[in-house]
Amino acid sequence: MSASGQSTLSNRFRIAPCAEANRPLVIIVDDDENVREALHALVVSVGLDVVSFVSTQDMLAAELPNRPSCIVADVRMPGVSGLDLQRQLLDQGDATPIIFLTGHGDIPMSVLAMKAGAIDFLTKPVRDQALLDAIAAGIEKDIANRAEALVVRQHLERLETLTERERQVFRGVARGRLNKQIAFDLGISEVTVKLHRGNLMRKMQAASVGELIRAWESLPAEMRERCGA
Repeated sequence: MSASGQSTLSNRFRIAPCAEANRPLVIIVDDDENVREALHALVVSVGLDVVSFVSTQDMLAAELPNRPSCIVADVRMPGVSGLDLQRQLLDQGDATPIIFLTGHGDIPMSVLAMKAGAIDFLTKPVRDQALLDAIAAGIEKDIANRAEALVVRQHLERLETLTERERQVFRGVARGRLNKQIAFDLGISEVTVKLHRGNLMRKMQAASVGELIRAWESLPAEMRERCGA
C-alpha cells in the first residue's frame, strides 16, 4: 500500500490524538500462520492496533479491551468456524462488526454471513485495499453502534428517575396526544398533566418535544410498553 494511502486511512481514524480507550482495534482470527502474520503486518502498517488469534476459541477466551473494533476472521477453521463465532457473539449481544475471509467461499455461505450483519465476505487472496476499506467500514460502524448504545443507556438511566405518572405522560406525549387528551386518558386535570410534562422534560433533559419523542423512540420496545402499564 502506498504511503499516501496509509496516511489517508490513519487520518480517517485520527490515530494520533485518540485516547487509548478510543483507539480502533482490529481482531484477526485465522488458523493459517502465514495469512495471520501478513494480515497483522498490513493492519499495523496503516497505524491501527491489532491483536491476532489462531482460533475462535482463543479469541472468545481472551479478555479484549472495550474499544471500537472489528473482527477479520477466516470463515473455515477447525473447531468453531467463523460463522459459528458470528452466531455466538450475536447470541451474547456482541455486535462487533465482522469481515469474513475464505478460500472456499460459496454463495449460500456469504448470504448467511451478510444477513447476520457481516461487513463483507472477501475471497483469499484478498486485495490489501479491499480489506482496508472493509476494516474502515467495520470500525466506523462499531463507533456508530457504540454512540447509539450510549444514548440509549443515558435515556434508560433518565427513565428510571421518572415517577409512574410521568412515564404515563411520556407515553401520551410520544403518541402525539394533546395535554387535554392525556388528562382525559389518565383521569387527571390538564394543569396536572402540564406539571408532569415539565418534570418529564427536565428529567429526560429534553429541550423540545421533538427531543423527547426521539428519546422515547430510542428506548427498547419492552421499556416503552412498561410506560403504558
